[in-house]
Amino acid sequence: MSLRKTLTALSRASSPPDSSISAVNLEAAEPSRSSQITFRPRKIRKVSLDDLNPSPTTITASPLSSKSTVDIALRHLLISDELLGGVISAHNTPPVFESTSTPFLSLARSILYQQLATKAAKCIYDRFISLFPGGESGVLPDSVISVSAVDLREIGVSGRKASYLHDLAGKYKSGELSEETILEMSDGELIDRLTSVKGIGVWTVHMFMIFSLHRPDVLPVGDLGVRKGVKDLYGLKNLPGPLQMEQLCDKWRPYRSVGSWYMWRLIESNKTSKTKLSK
Repeated sequence: MSLRKTLTALSRASSPPDSSISAVNLEAAEPSRSSQITFRPRKIRKVSLDDLNPSPTTITASPLSSKSTVDIALRHLLISDELLGGVISAHNTPPVFESTSTPFLSLARSILYQQLATKAAKCIYDRFISLFPGGESGVLPDSVISVSAVDLREIGVSGRKASYLHDLAGKYKSGELSEETILEMSDGELIDRLTSVKGIGVWTVHMFMIFSLHRPDVLPVGDLGVRKGVKDLYGLKNLPGPLQMEQLCDKWRPYRSVGSWYMWRLIESNKTSKTKLSK
């Protein structure tokens, strides 16, 4: 599909920009009003590295929870970066950012999945969920604290990860963290506060912001897949470091999360092409 056709299709498919905010259902079954979290539009500063204007333009970018917002992001990226536009045009399926988990559950799951193959992690996660009445809806700070490290080890959770889960739950119980404050924090504040939890690093926070909070302008500079994608996209000899990533991807603002999503797709398609050529 050509760039012009892609832009035309997006224009027809999108409804006019809507300032209303999409509510995310936090319950797997029969949602209630109390189980919904409202994501607020965030003001993101769009700053060009070559721009010496001390008052950069402020753009309001809504969370990536609705198709219309994603379509707006795609139109912006198609226009702002011709090379990325080619990747977008080559992929017929647009990104979808969906999550029905509370922030606490998402962070707990991130801890459990660390450094494990997907199948093994899913098995341990299912056992973890089975410890709580009501399944995922029962995974709350108080209930996690009530499960001993011994009980967690019996279902395959390492002692170290058990301490991480208890530290996360403890920070919720003490009021250092809460579902409400996490939703209100800026991206920088989230990194500062969440990395104070044992076992949660910057990469985990970046993934949490993109896939759980649907923040639109997150660039995971430490993610190997995104770095490889940027290297291939711009024909670099070496993997870009954080500063070079920021410079090259600055044109994607305020939708660097969507640009990053396409870097993962680019790497996947490159692997598929290489596999076909080797046969």
